[in-house]
Amino acid sequence: MSKMISTVTSSEKRKNLLIYLLDGPKSLEEIRTSLKVTSSGMIPQIRKMEEQKLVRSEGKKYVLTDVGIVIAEVFSSFINTTHIIETYLDFWSSHDINAIPAHLLKRIHELGNCSLIESKLSEIHEPHKDFIENISKSRKVMGISPIFHSSYPPLFLHLAHSGADISLLLAGEVYDRLKNEYRDTLDEFLRIPTTRLYVSREQIKLASVVTDNYFNMSLFFRNGDYDSLRDIVSLDPSAHKWGEEMFNHFLKNSTEIKGPQ
Repeated sequence: MSKMISTVTSSEKRKNLLIYLLDGPKSLEEIRTSLKVTSSGMIPQIRKMEEQKLVRSEGKKYVLTDVGIVIAEVFSSFINTTHIIETYLDFWSSHDINAIPAHLLKRIHELGNCSLIESKLSEIHEPHKDFIENISKSRKVMGISPIFHSSYPPLFLHLAHSGADISLLLAGEVYDRLKNEYRDTLDEFLRIPTTRLYVSREQIKLASVVTDNYFNMSLFFRNGDYDSLRDIVSLDPSAHKWGEEMFNHFLKNSTEIKGPQ
């Protein structure tokens, strides 16, 4: 183990200080108060971090060096990723997470303060209430769907008529069913200026929606079955940005449907 890795990871005080200083310069008094440490217990740890060029003093305050910022940001991402995975370990380990684009899977910490919403087994044929509530009050919606649900066509048509800006990216078989069973609804949806509809040219094994301030994602189990009972949701701006980037990733390999069918 390198000396720098040991400096960061072998002391809880040093780990906490590294993350704390990401917010900016802090005085010893601020460090003592926020991290609940004593001066005699913290100063030796600061000295060790100074030796590794992670921290330096600016007057009466301590600040991360440029090297320290790089290490702190990577370490913070690692901690946040571990927290998200560990909190919902059964979910992540039982689902096909490789359906998430690789570059975004590496940044799963950006889901932030996410939570797992679980529906009752009796609600297996109904969209999640949390999903419906958040979608219904949204002014902008970007959705990815590899599955069909009969409540979705009227829901998104109603949203479009209310003035919401809607972009939907569907799996090919979902679009075919929509075209065959809901042709009038589809045509009406496509006539509204604030709507866009795309059909993926690749297999998508996840469902996602991003709105003004809401992110929702559901996955398939590792055996290939879609999990209709559990959604990962987040209200954090970083999750919103992460979700938009995922939509745009799949958008690159899709075809836009223009005009009534």
